[in-house]
Amino acid sequence: MEQPYAVRFSVDYPDRALDRLSTLLRIIWVIPIAIVLGSVSGGASQSHNLNGQETSGAAAGGLLFLAPLLMIVFRRKYPRWWFDWNRELLRFGARVGAYLALMDDRYPSTDEEQSVHLDIDYPNMPDGLSQWMPLVKWLLAVPHLIVLVFLWLFAFVAVIVAWFAVLLTGRYPRGLFDFVVGVMRWTYRVIGYAFVLVTDRYPPFNAA
Repeated sequence: MEQPYAVRFSVDYPDRALDRLSTLLRIIWVIPIAIVLGSVSGGASQSHNLNGQETSGAAAGGLLFLAPLLMIVFRRKYPRWWFDWNRELLRFGARVGAYLALMDDRYPSTDEEQSVHLDIDYPNMPDGLSQWMPLVKWLLAVPHLIVLVFLWLFAFVAVIVAWFAVLLTGRYPRGLFDFVVGVMRWTYRVIGYAFVLVTDRYPPFNAA
C-alpha cells in the first residue's frame, strides 16, 4: 500500500449557512490579517541612513529555503525548529487563504487550526532526504508550476462564482469548494517538495 504523501491538506466543508455580510466584504475584512501575515512572511522595507539617503532591506521572516538547502547539502541536517517555523507559517497562510476564498467565515487565527488542516511530515534525517536533490527540485517542479498557473485561474473564477452563490443561498457549492481545496492541496505539495524541501517524493499530478 502506497504511503500518504508527506504534505496533506484539507478544509472542512461548511455544512451550514455562511455569513453573507462577511462574504460580501471579505476582500476588505481580510486586510488586517493579511498585513499580519505579510509582516511575518518577510518583505521589502525602506529606511534612511544618517545622511538622509534611502536604503532598502528585507523584513525578518518568510519561508526558510536557502538555509535548509545548505544544511541538507553540506551537513545532512534539517534543524527541527526551521521545519516547525516553515510548517506553522504555511498553516497560517493556508487559513488566511481559505478565508479569502470564502471557505470559512471565521476570522483566521494566528495559531489555532480551525477548519484548515495542513500536515507536513518531518524528514527523518540524515537519511530522509537526498543530499543533492535540493539543488534541482525547483527545476523539476516547473511542470507543476505551469499547470498550477492555469488551475489558479480557474480557481479564481470558481471563488467569484461561489461569492455570488453564498450571497444568494448562504451555501458554498460543494463542487466548487472541492475544486479550490484540490488546487490548494496541489500547491502545498509542490511547496513542500521544491521550496520547503521536506520530501524527495515527486508530487503527484492530481489534486486528490
